[in-house]
Amino acid sequence: MKAAFVSNYINHHQIPFCNAMYRLTEGGFTFVQTERMEEHRIRMGWNSAEQPEYVSCYYEEPEACRRLIADCDMVIFGGTDDESYIKERLASGKPVIRMSERLYKTGQWKAVSPRGLRKKYQDHTRYRRAQVYLLCAGAYVPSDFHIVRAYPDKMFRWGYFPETRYYNIEELLAAKGYGGEQGVGKKPYLLWAARMIDWKHPELAMETARHLKERGLDFHMDIIGDGDLKGGMEELQRRYGLTENVRLLGYQAPGDVRRYMEQADIFLFTSDRQEGWGAVANEAMNSGCALIAGHMIGAAPYLIKNGENGFLYRDGKREQLFARTERLVRDRQLCRRFGENAYGTITGLWNAENAAEQLFKLMRSILQGEELMPPKEGPCSRAPLLQEGASGRLAEGDGV
Repeated sequence: MKAAFVSNYINHHQIPFCNAMYRLTEGGFTFVQTERMEEHRIRMGWNSAEQPEYVSCYYEEPEACRRLIADCDMVIFGGTDDESYIKERLASGKPVIRMSERLYKTGQWKAVSPRGLRKKYQDHTRYRRAQVYLLCAGAYVPSDFHIVRAYPDKMFRWGYFPETRYYNIEELLAAKGYGGEQGVGKKPYLLWAARMIDWKHPELAMETARHLKERGLDFHMDIIGDGDLKGGMEELQRRYGLTENVRLLGYQAPGDVRRYMEQADIFLFTSDRQEGWGAVANEAMNSGCALIAGHMIGAAPYLIKNGENGFLYRDGKREQLFARTERLVRDRQLCRRFGENAYGTITGLWNAENAAEQLFKLMRSILQGEELMPPKEGPCSRAPLLQEGASGRLAEGDGV
């Protein structure tokens, strides 16, 4: 099988999946990169020192890449708004699998725009009966595309798949915590890591720490990241008297962030609806953290079974975030169980190898004209139509 993945640029969140596809297609896979990566992402460590051998750059070899996209067996198209790259292929009626985050990250009310609806029709709705399918990189993607009447019965769960690491889970969990010796004198260790921008809501991490301190609990929290809100975070730390409990570590390289995750008991993921997916959720769960995440984060309803491998909290309900964090700080056994189950979710289901295998099966069935038989859960399973309030209601009860 000859397959091409067309996207703006390859990064560390995509390379494990692309490596797996390259193996499954026996070298028949190409990643077509359409743009050079922005400098700020390179500084964040997103750039690979060496491009994998399967990467071709459209801006360097436009004609060769154009022919590849037009002629290969299957194209996966995502990560760029420029339809020109697949216009010829769509016109020919050859199969295309799109990958997309939300259409309406800042609010579904934007769907009323006549100009926006015309573009959605041109790009998506008119192919509702064609061989065009959708990988939904986030739990609310189907809801957005349902509004524009696109891809009926052709939407599948998807996401991002950073490197999956395999540990002796008992040893990993036993070593978690802050300070002290292994199993003795360790404090519950909380971690937050992201850019310090408004929709990531770093202030919620500091306010959670304030809540825990006011409850008289002993804990340690590390906050990783830099950005426009860093000065405000430093002010909150002083105002709340948290200099003994909370460290502001600034920017850390991706590999260093993973090492902090391996030590942390609890990971706080406080973004709002603008977080289309959030690969940090995969990484924290893979590291055996008990994840507490806002219900509007794209990855959260797909990865978290509330009360089994983590907690959801309803977006905007900070008291629910505080209460569930307090629950895990007080109940170390529950926290450990969540961490173990979270690790199993990533290593057993939501990982690059499984995603590539399931997508390869889906592509083969499409090309051979067979009935599609998607898995029951995980990558490439049927994407349910989840309304924005639905997983919020799931977050109301924790099942424990």
